[in-house]
Amino acid sequence: MDISQATKSLAALSQESRLATFRLLVRRGADGMAAGEIARRLRVPHNTMSSHLATLVHAGLVGSHREGRSVIYRIDFEGTRALLSFLMEDCCQGKPEVCAPMLDSILPGCCTPTDLDGERNEAPAR
Repeated sequence: MDISQATKSLAALSQESRLATFRLLVRRGADGMAAGEIARRLRVPHNTMSSHLATLVHAGLVGSHREGRSVIYRIDFEGTRALLSFLMEDCCQGKPEVCAPMLDSILPGCCTPTDLDGERNEAPAR
């Protein structure tokens, strides 16, 4: 990842609703979630959520696919890993191999589907 793409990805996450969306999708893992359900859980209007999701897709952090009449969004593990790797590449006095085990342990292994029924709804600022 180059600095231009990293800046785009970080800018996408620098808005409260988009960051909440990204975090929700991280918790959902590979299963992802329908756009309407994301909007409902985060209490964001559907048209606003559509714009936020488009920004996250354009930043390479989220992907989507159609299932019937729904569009399912999920974390783009490759893009997210690239961003984390970019942020950590100069760690430990220029010895990125020291941080490699940490990066290997967080993506994609940690991202498994979870049951969100007991989860509190987050209500970010719009």
